[in-house]
Amino acid sequence: MRQAIDTPRGLALYCQRMATVEPVFANVRFNKRLYRFTLRGRHKVSTQWQLYCLVHNIEKLARSGYAV
Repeated sequence: MRQAIDTPRGLALYCQRMATVEPVFANVRFNKRLYRFTLRGRHKVSTQWQLYCLVHNIEKLARSGYAV
C-alpha cells in the first residue's frame, strides 16, 4: 500500500478519496453517533443505513441554501 501511495498517481487518488468518502463516514459515525446498527437482518440494516444517508444528504442541502 505504501508503494502505491508514494507514486504521484497514488497520492492524487488518495487525496481524492480523503475529500469525497472519508468525511461522510466520519460524519455518520461521530456526529450522528452510528457506532453500530441497532437492528438485525440485512433488510433492516440496509433501511437504517439509507435513513442515515438520507439525513446526511438533507443536511447538506439545508447548508447549501437549497429551497424547495
